[in-house]
Order: sequence, then C-alpha cells, then structure tokens
Amino acid sequence: MTTKAAFNAADWAVVTAAPALTGLLMVAAGRGGTVRESVALSRAYAEARENRPGQLLREVLDTPAQVRPPAQRSGEEAASYVLGRLREAIRILDLNATPEEVAEYKRFVYGVAESVANAHKEGGFLGVGGTRVSEGEQALLDRVAAIFDAPPAVPPATDDDGADEEPPAVA
Repeated sequence: MTTKAAFNAADWAVVTAAPALTGLLMVAAGRGGTVRESVALSRAYAEARENRPGQLLREVLDTPAQVRPPAQRSGEEAASYVLGRLREAIRILDLNATPEEVAEYKRFVYGVAESVANAHKEGGFLGVGGTRVSEGEQALLDRVAAIFDAPPAVPPATDDDGADEEPPAVA
C-alpha cells in the first residue's frame, strides 16, 4: 500500500493537481455550462471519497490540489500543458505506486473528466436537441484515454552497485 510518504513534495503536488487540472480543462473545452460543469467536478471528488477508495487515492482526495492553470494560453497550449502534467503524474505513479493504485487513479481522473463533459448539453435550443458531450470534449476525453493506454514508465536498470547499466556495445 503506497502512501503520500513515498513521494517528494514536488511529485505529490503534480499527482494531486492533475485530476483537478484535467477537470478544469474539460470545463473550458465547451461553450456554456460552466457552473454545471464546475459543480460536476466537485461532485466527482465527493463521490470518489464516498466510494471507499484505496489508501493512495484517499490521500490524493484529502490533499487540496494546488492548481495553477497556465496564464494567458490558447486552448491548445492549455490542453498541452494540462495533458503534460497528467502524463507526468502517471509517470510518477508508475514509478512509486502499485499497478492497482495507478489503475484506480486513472479511473478516478477519467471519471472526473467524463462527469464534467456530461454535465451540460452542448448545442440545441432551450434544452431541446443538442448532444451530451461536445466534439471538443470528446476529443479531450480521447486524449486523456490515450495517456492512460500508454505503456507504464519503467525505472532504469541498475546493477548490484546501484550504477546505471551501460548499453551493450555494437560492433
């Protein structure tokens, strides 16, 4: 069972901020519905707490996220920044947590993004018609899923004395 103590302060800040940043990116992905989507973000955190998460996710949920969204960036620049932070969080977890804990974290983050995307109908008129998830939101959900489908980070191989191994010489 991995705990907060397994991480340095900088890594823990990345791990705890990535879910909130991902949710905020989803809020910004569509037009309108900001209040509903913000409430959905908070509700996703509350529901995760109620679902009896494992020790690591419980500590993530109990730590206030230090979210500093990128200032004055375009939509794609902000998306690249947030998705880069999410990749970094997954890399950190792959190196420090169990595969089950990493999977639980990924399910939580994707659930947050999906809840926000589904919180407000896009398009339509006076509540008639429209779609539950906009094209932009679906594209972001796909990008998040692609990060989660990437192979896990592997720590560098070391020999008995702890030094990094040299690559084999090619003749």
